[in-house]
Amino acid sequence: MIGIINYGLGNIQAIVTVYKRLNIDCKVITQAHQCKEADKYILPGVGSFDYGMKRFRSSDVFYALEEAVIQGKKPILGICLGMQMLADSSEEGLENGLGWIPGRVLKLVSNDPIKVKLPHMGWNNISPIKDNHLFKGLNSSYFYFVHSYYFEPNDTANSIATTNYTKEFTCAVNRENIYGVQFHPEKSHEFGMMLLKNYSEI
Repeated sequence: MIGIINYGLGNIQAIVTVYKRLNIDCKVITQAHQCKEADKYILPGVGSFDYGMKRFRSSDVFYALEEAVIQGKKPILGICLGMQMLADSSEEGLENGLGWIPGRVLKLVSNDPIKVKLPHMGWNNISPIKDNHLFKGLNSSYFYFVHSYYFEPNDTANSIATTNYTKEFTCAVNRENIYGVQFHPEKSHEFGMMLLKNYSEI
């Protein structure tokens, strides 16, 4: 069963809808004791880094989820802000990140703000650079992005896909049981459904 973490931010219902269409068991988790019921987790997120970290750390699920992921080695997938929160820090704020995948979150910079607008919003092609089950059958696919910051992992081995907007940057990461994607699979139609299905099989 996939536990979708609800700490007040993220497209919770959209993810639930995708898994219902796929006939894959999922549950929205709001309390610590519910974490034990899940085999793997999704950490969604939208908004600013500091606000997201404060909301997540003050939520009832934080310590239980950390124990399940770090000690229990259960898989977790961070989406958008949920991916950025996996890093050590962000240029967007002052709060410490989770540090589950060493790296930092940097601001995208456009050299031509008229032609190349920020935030990066809309459909973009992604290029998997690792043979990772998350991207099984998705070698040439498009996903929906909405962001102004990107995750730069310390170890390039933790980068499993890139995209290009103002520059080439990492749009998906993986370290052991911890995964993250900058785009929104729950808004990415058939490609997003396939990725979320792939994650359910990890």
